[in-house]
Parts: sequence; C-alpha cells; structure tokens
Amino acid sequence: MSAELDRTFELGKLYFDRGDFEQAVDNLKEAASLFFAGRQFSDYLKCQNILLKIYAEREQQEEIHATKERLQDLVLKEGFELNSKTYYTLALCASNKEQQETALDYLQKALAIALAADNKEDICYAIFGLASVYSRMNPPRLQEALKEIYNLEVFFQVINIPELRLSTQMLNARILQELKKYDEAIDLCWKAYDHVKETKNIVYSVYLLGMLGTIYFDMGDKDMARMYMSLARKSCDPKNYVRLSRMINHYFDKLGGVGEQSFDLIFDEENHTVIERKLGRIEFKNQFILLDLLKLFVQNQGSVYSKEYLVEHVWKQPYDPAIHDNKIYVTIKRLRKLIEPDYEKPKYIFRAKNGYYMNKAARVHLEQSP
Repeated sequence: MSAELDRTFELGKLYFDRGDFEQAVDNLKEAASLFFAGRQFSDYLKCQNILLKIYAEREQQEEIHATKERLQDLVLKEGFELNSKTYYTLALCASNKEQQETALDYLQKALAIALAADNKEDICYAIFGLASVYSRMNPPRLQEALKEIYNLEVFFQVINIPELRLSTQMLNARILQELKKYDEAIDLCWKAYDHVKETKNIVYSVYLLGMLGTIYFDMGDKDMARMYMSLARKSCDPKNYVRLSRMINHYFDKLGGVGEQSFDLIFDEENHTVIERKLGRIEFKNQFILLDLLKLFVQNQGSVYSKEYLVEHVWKQPYDPAIHDNKIYVTIKRLRKLIEPDYEKPKYIFRAKNGYYMNKAARVHLEQSP
C-alpha cells in the first residue's frame, strides 16, 4: 500500500512539473486523503504544499481557504503537532490571500521550530518563505528579502534542494528587477534556466520566459520583451496558468505595435494550437476535424463555405443533409466554444445564408509548418 501511495504522490508531482494541473490535482488529492487516513501527516503536508501552488496559479481562492480550514482541523481534531512545515503551509495560505503580516508571523514560528530541531530542510523553506513574503509586502521590504536569500545561499552549500534553489533564484531575479538591476536579473534568470534542466519542471521554464519578457519590458526593449512573452504564451495553457496568462496579456496590451499583439487569432499549424488574443494558447487535443475546419476558414478569410463544401473537403464524405446538417451545426458550436472569448457574441466564425465564414474584420494569421 505504501509503495502504491508513494507512486500516486509522485505521479501527481510529475503532472505538476509538466504543467498538467488538472491531473496533478486529482492524484495529489487522492494521495493526501490516503496519507491523512494513515496519519502520515508530514506526507499529507507535502501534497497540500503543491496543491496550494496550483490553487494560487489558477487563482482559486476558495480552495486556498478550504486548505487552511483543513489544516486547522488537523491541528484541533487530530492533535497534530504544529511543526515547522505546518506553519510554512499556513503561511502559504495566508500569503496567497494577500495576508502578508499573518504569513510573516507563521514563518517566524516555522523558522524558530526548525532551528530548535536543527532541521536544515525546514530551515531553508522557512527562510525562503520569509524572503517571499518580505518581497510581497506593501511597501515591499526588498533589502530584508535579499538578506534572507543570502542566508539561503549559505545553506545551499551544504544541502541540495533543487526546486527550492530554483525558486530562490527566480525570487532573487524578481527583486533585482524591482531594484532596476536589470542585467543582474537577466543573468540570474539564465542561471535558473540551467537549473530547470535538472528539475525538468515545465512550470518554472514557462514562468522564466515570462519573467524575462517583463524584465526586457522594464528595460524598454519591446522587441525582446515581445519575443519572450510570445514564447511563454505559446507554452501556456490559459486554463492552467490563469495568473501567468493574465500577466502576459497585460504586457501584450502595453506592448502594442507589431508582432502577435497585431493579431486576434493565430493558427499555429506546426504545433496544432491556436493563440487567441484574450484566451491565450488553446489546445485542440487531437480534435482534427475542428483544426481542419478552422484552418480552412483562416486560409480563406471572408470566403463563405457551403455545407456541401465543408462536408466534402473537411469530412471527406458525400453530403447528405439528413446526416450532416446537424453534425455541421454541432461542430461549429464546438469550435466557437473553443476560440471565441464570448460565445454569445462570436467575433470569428459567422453564419451566412448559404454557409459559414471567417469574419473578414478579424485579424487572423496562419503560421504554416516549415
């Protein structure tokens, strides 16, 4: 049972590293439930810490609050010891809800307990939490955050925690960006990118691309900013990366000019994806009929295609109204639900008396395979 449970947790963590948050949540919740039932509370907290990262990225405040409630129940009803990791997890909940003073109090308790037990891993997590919270306070206490990061670097010389080290480098780069030390921030981002290869964590790699884009934006280099933002958006599923997608769209709105921001819809033929200006990257997940249908519309924007033509050239079948009229209607509906920011007010796929067409006023672009 223990080996199977460990596999469930590792599978959840693997899905998280790959950026597949939906699958990660299912596995991590299952593992957390089983760890709890077996009173393996330390492992239970490991699950909750990863889940909190997902909830924060997806901006699921209700789930963050529910996690805090479960932790408090764990302490009150199960008599679970308030150890360093517990306080660290409570601090994550508070910080993600913008309760930085409360988070700071939890982290100071986490650090005191870890120091008393001489648990170096817990010490590192508590120090990282302090640095993160200091940087997020209003106003930010950046110099104090940098002091904590310096303390962490000392610990990293004797203890290897790859993901925490990577998170620390990214936090350090963000602080340097705030201090307008842009060249140092960029160098640190690339050092962090080298560590991504070690952790094989796609989430971090996408965030680093977005971070590089924001740094170049602050430097005034719009071309480099647009390039890195575009790379991040192509790798970013907006349903998973809610917070990052919002940030990328915000910067694209500021960038203006040429590039991806000039288009409302980009059909990426090579990667079988579409990038919509507001929705970000859209995965079609092997829905080849929808892809072929959209490609036809994008290639010949404004041209009206009859139902007969669509059936013969997309479905490769002879047209039979009894069979195909409803099928076309349902397929167009599915396509609209994927690509339209407002399904009730479509801006891309329009219906004419004798067929369907791509709105000629929409700014669309086809990136063809080389």
